[in-house]
Amino acid sequence: MVLRQIRMFEDEILRKKCKPVEKITERIQEILDDMVETLHNTPNGGALAANQIGILRRLVVVDTENSVLKLINPEIISAEGSQFEPEACLSFPGLWGKVHRPQKVTVRALNEKGEEIIIEGTDFMAKCLCHEIDHLDGLVFIDKAEELTEI
Repeated sequence: MVLRQIRMFEDEILRKKCKPVEKITERIQEILDDMVETLHNTPNGGALAANQIGILRRLVVVDTENSVLKLINPEIISAEGSQFEPEACLSFPGLWGKVHRPQKVTVRALNEKGEEIIIEGTDFMAKCLCHEIDHLDGLVFIDKAEELTEI
């Protein structure tokens, strides 16, 4: 596993839309492992999208209480409710803002074995999934944040 550099602020790659993963190869597995390693070695990290480490593929890792989710081609298939909570991002250190997000989301993705999985996230997990999937579409939280604050 390799510790990757997180792209920050005005790096153009953060604004590019990631391409779907067509085939889960050994290289894709390595990227996911590198993403986990990078996430675990970055303070205050909860999740990471591939373009945050300079790779334009639809890959996300999420650190949960019990495990790490490795998501390939994640997509939100349903959303309900709303929340307006503080949010931050590893690519924008020192910035916080409140963002409107769904209270609950259902996400379809492939796991690292290529099996389709369905994840339901509420509250913090819903916010996290939406935040990372936005990254894959070239959107960053400061695009949606209100009350943006430097800390």
